[in-house]
Amino acid sequence: MRLGYTILYVENVALSVGFYEQAFALERKFVHESGDFAEMNTGQTALAFSSRRLMVELGKNPQKADAAAPCFEIALVTDDVPTALKRAIAAGARLVQSPQDMPWGQTVAYVADPDGFLVELCTPVGAQP
Repeated sequence: MRLGYTILYVENVALSVGFYEQAFALERKFVHESGDFAEMNTGQTALAFSSRRLMVELGKNPQKADAAAPCFEIALVTDDVPTALKRAIAAGARLVQSPQDMPWGQTVAYVADPDGFLVELCTPVGAQP
């Protein structure tokens, strides 16, 4: 098996796609004509968005994300965390944690996207700051 995609339940799929394009330089892979589902190219595993409205129609009870009390995070790997952080904030992300050097060799920062999802910006594991 392999991880195919992660889906974030968002209020507005088009706005989320636009934000992730601007904030993290991700490219859209697929946007359904209904506007209720989209995928972004992120390498082998896609990042997808589904409207919360669609999930309710499908009998689910999606909850809003809360970066202050996350149940998971998205990690985007970059060689330059400070530059990635500046770009994300300029696009409307909210700073959660400034870059910090971790004992295992990563530099890590956190932002919240407009829907409240926690996004980690980090260097590759084992990379020296």
